[in-house]
Amino acid sequence: MTFRETLRDIVGNVEGGIGAVIMGYDGIPIDEFIRDDAPFDMQLLAVEYATVLKEVKRTIEVLKTGDMEEMSITTERTRVLVRSLSDDFFVFLLLDRQGNYGKGRYLLKREAPGMHAELQ
Repeated sequence: MTFRETLRDIVGNVEGGIGAVIMGYDGIPIDEFIRDDAPFDMQLLAVEYATVLKEVKRTIEVLKTGDMEEMSITTERTRVLVRSLSDDFFVFLLLDRQGNYGKGRYLLKREAPGMHAELQ
């Protein structure tokens, strides 16, 4: 299965899924799936969050608390779920505010090992 197919399946199988992106911490996207009716500019969101994630990752390294696995950000209109795939890449899932957060977390965790293997 290609990255795009995996991302499409994740977005399509979680209520409120808007889009998903595999991206490097440098802000360069590897692949994405975004619903046609997405109310946000997913590329812009992912790039901006990559900047934040890079700082979070650096802070975790300084504190020596272990590798980053997952992070979520909830705003008035969205939920962002991030799952680290490696030292260089992460997957970003955008849900609407009422989206199924638990299922989104589950799907990212379930699919992360396969995406990690494909990135090697």
